[in-house]
Amino acid sequence: MAMHFLNLYNHDFVRVAAAVPLCRVADPQHNAEQTAALLRELAAQSVAVAVFPELGLSGYSCEDLFQQQALQQASLDALAQVLQASRELSTLAVVGLPLRVQQRLFNVAVVLQRGRVLGVVPKSYLPNYGEFYEPRQFAAADHALVDEVELLGQRVLFGSQLVFEAQDQPLLSLHVELCEDVWAPIPPSSFAALAGATVLLNLSASNALVGKAAYRRQLVAQQSARCLAAYVYSAAGAGESSTDAAWDGHALIGENGALLAQSERFADEPAWISADIDLQRLAHERARLSSYGEAVRIHAAQLRQFRRVSFQALPQGLDQALPLHRALDRHPYVPADDASRDERCEEVFHIQVQALVQRLRSSGLQKLVVGVSGGLDSTHALLVAAQAMDKLKLPRSHILAYTMPGFATSERTRDQAWRLMQCLGCSAEEIDIKPSCTQMLQDLRHPFAQGQAQYDVTFENVQAGQRTSHLFRLANHHGAMVLGTGDLSELALGWCTYGVGDHMSHYNVNASVPKTLIRYLVRWVAETGRAGAAARAVLEDILNTEISPELVPASAADPQAALQSTEAAVGPYELQDFNLYQALRWGYAPRRIAFLAWHAWGPGSAVQEGTYSHAQLKSVLGIFVRRFYQGSQFKRSCVPNAPKVGSGGSLSPRGDWRAPSDASARTWLDDWAQIPDHLP
Repeated sequence: MAMHFLNLYNHDFVRVAAAVPLCRVADPQHNAEQTAALLRELAAQSVAVAVFPELGLSGYSCEDLFQQQALQQASLDALAQVLQASRELSTLAVVGLPLRVQQRLFNVAVVLQRGRVLGVVPKSYLPNYGEFYEPRQFAAADHALVDEVELLGQRVLFGSQLVFEAQDQPLLSLHVELCEDVWAPIPPSSFAALAGATVLLNLSASNALVGKAAYRRQLVAQQSARCLAAYVYSAAGAGESSTDAAWDGHALIGENGALLAQSERFADEPAWISADIDLQRLAHERARLSSYGEAVRIHAAQLRQFRRVSFQALPQGLDQALPLHRALDRHPYVPADDASRDERCEEVFHIQVQALVQRLRSSGLQKLVVGVSGGLDSTHALLVAAQAMDKLKLPRSHILAYTMPGFATSERTRDQAWRLMQCLGCSAEEIDIKPSCTQMLQDLRHPFAQGQAQYDVTFENVQAGQRTSHLFRLANHHGAMVLGTGDLSELALGWCTYGVGDHMSHYNVNASVPKTLIRYLVRWVAETGRAGAAARAVLEDILNTEISPELVPASAADPQAALQSTEAAVGPYELQDFNLYQALRWGYAPRRIAFLAWHAWGPGSAVQEGTYSHAQLKSVLGIFVRRFYQGSQFKRSCVPNAPKVGSGGSLSPRGDWRAPSDASARTWLDDWAQIPDHLP
């Protein structure tokens, strides 16, 4: 069967749900009808896994009625009703009820799918404080003397150490715990995650109290983070007894520390929430973080006690489009909301300043040499340098800033460089590099030196190299340090000349900062007035300037015709930074990046402005794959020291990225080639 490119299940996502039916206390038939109706609704939404509340078939607040045989039998009949409803559905459901096993009553979760009972999980920790007194009615999981039970004519596994593994999706493994279990110091799900469970399910009751909802959110987020897993939590809602408690039906879905979805509390109607879990992301983190592997090793003997149950997880229709229901950041390096973005910019700026201050102190140097082009990267490096000098209580005149116009330097950027240097109060000079470049081109017998308009890579690199040579010799002459300006995006794309200013320096503050974030950092400095009121106007002009290397002269007849556009050559930085984040931070293959890019940037994205066609997305991703994996690593293997500023990664060979300079890119290019040219 053909796999549809826009089907989330074909890219290792899985749709999960937490459902909250309307309950009637001690009325299992009604509760079964509600549960079955919601289950059918969720199956229609292609949900693979759905969790319902604790003791949802009987009602949680039955108290001593749990010991009544009539209620126990009615709960079993209700389970049979839900099981029958599941026969034609692919959605795996987890429902709660009281179950008698060997003359003991257990609070259990039953895992079922397609008319089959997959397993029964008893609650491990029974609360016996405040308004809870479950030991009065139930026995804890470790009281059981059997590990299998007969249930509705099926022989099934019974116990708290069960992992349910999807045969058709190797990254999907489930574990079930009940309410208080996750409130324990070491929840059962912690060991289950080490045993391989990637999606943790919790059937809960959890009554409503002031402040409790916020604590639940923290609990679900933190447990998903510690376990490097998804956590799906459903709590009892309307219809439970109000004798001594109230119930808010608070459902939550977390993934590795992030809260993906939560329900409206105190709903008067049946409710459910869903989220698409990124199984590849979870698997990548578990493989990457050595502490996870060490925990598995330490607890290996206990983890071997987990028993495993197989099931088929994927719904029908993998050859049909099933879009991703998941918020995707277009700018993963830059928070979307203003407050978080300002906080990010402030923190990154402080990291850069602190690192530069430490490097100057340790070197014993008190001066910096900076080449200022009037573009974004050198502007931000100069802003960091100014703040570092202030922190060191040194005059800004110790920043030796130079603008070095070449054959293609525009009056706009030259003017911006001068205005910025003067506003910041650094030592500002101009060195015209055209004479020294002409001499070198003559020495090389380059056609340009004989009057021919040959603007090749040699012509460009002679200018870049002359600027860097001047900066290093100026640093020698003045007892200073050359401050690098090149950013993370340029390193990723190999858009830097080997051994020159955007590649080589004594220290570089921008090397782990992508271009999209550099832009916001400069804007943040301007808007917060950190560079002074006079600098704001020139910073805004720089932000509105086309990104260009300015190495090839414009045509005399049409000055705009030959304007070098960096993004015309390497693709829009907003897309390339998106591609870089997915590849560097999560290790995703090109096909998966294309799938995510379609949902973030394609015509069907949640944000309609600034979209790209599928063909454009594939083309720009192709540029990234070729430039990142083929032929640029040798530049990254010898970059100068620079501070890492975020968890999005750096390309330092001493940090996040170690790769051979002569590795083949064929694997990634072949994967990229499998992206369809046109979507059905």
